[in-house]
Amino acid sequence: MTGETEKQAIQVVHPQLFIGGEWRDAEGGKTFAVEDPSTGELLVEVADASVADGRAAIDAAAAAQADWARTPPRDRGEILRTAFELITERVDEIATIMTLEMGKPLKESKAEIAYGSEFFRWFAEEAVRISGRYSVAPNGATRLLTLKQPVGPCLMITPWNFPLAMGTRKIGPAIAAGCTMVVKPAGLTPLTMLWLGNVLAEAGLPAGVLNIVTTSSTGEVMEPIIRDPRLRKLTFTGSTEVGRSLVEQSAEGLLRVSMELGGNAPFLVFEDADLDKAVEGAMLAKMRNIGEACTAANRFIVHESVAEEFSTRLAERMAGLNVGRGTDDGIDVGPLVEAKQRSKVAELVDDAVSKGATVLTGGSAPDGQGYYYSPTVLTGVPLEARLAKEEIFGPVAPVFTFTDEEDAIAMANDTEFGLVAYAFTRDHARVIRVYEGLETGMVGINQGIVSNPAAPFGGVKASGFGREGGAEGIEEYLETKYVGLAW
Repeated sequence: MTGETEKQAIQVVHPQLFIGGEWRDAEGGKTFAVEDPSTGELLVEVADASVADGRAAIDAAAAAQADWARTPPRDRGEILRTAFELITERVDEIATIMTLEMGKPLKESKAEIAYGSEFFRWFAEEAVRISGRYSVAPNGATRLLTLKQPVGPCLMITPWNFPLAMGTRKIGPAIAAGCTMVVKPAGLTPLTMLWLGNVLAEAGLPAGVLNIVTTSSTGEVMEPIIRDPRLRKLTFTGSTEVGRSLVEQSAEGLLRVSMELGGNAPFLVFEDADLDKAVEGAMLAKMRNIGEACTAANRFIVHESVAEEFSTRLAERMAGLNVGRGTDDGIDVGPLVEAKQRSKVAELVDDAVSKGATVLTGGSAPDGQGYYYSPTVLTGVPLEARLAKEEIFGPVAPVFTFTDEEDAIAMANDTEFGLVAYAFTRDHARVIRVYEGLETGMVGINQGIVSNPAAPFGGVKASGFGREGGAEGIEEYLETKYVGLAW
């Protein structure tokens, strides 16, 4: 891809705030830089919102709420369907933008777009399926009616690793349910969300329903919105540490809250597993999005009888991946999103090696510009290594061993997190024991990807609460009202 093509893609993005249906500069014309992680160079400057700008966004959302809630469900669904089609038509354009700001290879960006756009198609269909209930009271004297109504204005704070999909799976159900919203995309990757705002406006979304606020001062700008009495819901995807702080802030307004937080996904390989499928699943679970995913396999817990073969085969696959700039042809692994993230990955690997782990492949950052880290496989990893407890968020696969099934499940559950787990076995009875015993919100059996717009996504324990996607996803944006009918 030429530099001119890349510049043209960036130029289609409005680097401003989107408030009340209009693109506008931040107060005082302030901006902050968005860089290309493959080079560390400036991509573009975007608007840096102030507290006053944030207030204007919630003002716009609150003003639009009543009319939007009265909009027919079919009309809301048609807007989502149109947006889905526009995204699909312009996949090359948005994939380039996403790759430039986040670093993932173009094929990964296109995979995210295919996944993320499906939330708009799914919730376009769910918009007309919001239903209530009518029944006779047990004593026969009255009738009991329940109906679902939109929660109201929502604040959505999205992460940098999936800049389209983490937005569409929040925006989609909110639009379908009849909620207005303020969206704060991550400062590292705001361009994709700004592009999406333009698409939704083109699809016919009324002014004020979606408001996008980019800022380098997230806490300062978001807290007044969270504490605004007109806000009725907060949804956040990101770290557990930040999530806990946001939940505390939300308590003042007793907001509806959904949190998709950190993960420490175990990947279990039992002695009877099909190793071909297990290695293939491991590559998907580990290397999707360069390992920068909350669903990424963080700990490979492998039966001692197959650990050596599994590790060797996994290392061969990892060593064969092509590392480079995401917009170049034939690239499998792009850079990590920033220098800070690469430093963290390097620290975790160095810590494990210092405690006795063996590097089968990788284990270092290549020379040159950009925030790259070589795909890495570690064996003999001790349980006291930091990466046994901490989320890696990079292309590093640590292998631990176990002796029996109970031991494996106990190791898998030995974490404060509980987002997703993976298990490979051909024993059908074991499958049931394992998925019932794992303390996670999602489980993949003999597969390395579980994310699906038609399924509920979310975790337990320190991985958060609430669900996104599936029939459950729209419920996060609806309140149940009961009416007692007497005559």
